[in-house]
Amino acid sequence: MVHKSSVPLYWRLQKSRYTLTGTKCHTCNTVYFPPKEFCPACRRKGDIREFRFSGRGKIISYTVIRVPPEGFEKYTPYTVAIIELDEGTRLSGQVVGNPESIDIGRKVSPVFRKFHEDGPAGLIQYGIKFELVAEETPLK
Repeated sequence: MVHKSSVPLYWRLQKSRYTLTGTKCHTCNTVYFPPKEFCPACRRKGDIREFRFSGRGKIISYTVIRVPPEGFEKYTPYTVAIIELDEGTRLSGQVVGNPESIDIGRKVSPVFRKFHEDGPAGLIQYGIKFELVAEETPLK
């Protein structure tokens, strides 16, 4: 079965996909991605507001996809990682570049890239992926 996008869902998630916008509870300072309507810790006392993440973080865990689901064959091999953002939340995302360069603990930053297209005349989806931050070498 070939993947087809839901246009209403695509537009509803556009803000969080394009800008890594989540929420923050200003009562307990907990951040959430994807966004939440209320704070699970504070419940009704929570003061939830929109929050934009920097997208910078580090790789906690990753896997290299070599045998993809149907419709994603042309993208292999690709890497999907769990990334801990500098603001404290974790999310999963694709890390672009050579899978052999990726390692746990490596720093990443956000990049805007194409996710998928539903055939030649279908919906093209874009969003945030991650790239490795060049490691700094100390001056001698």
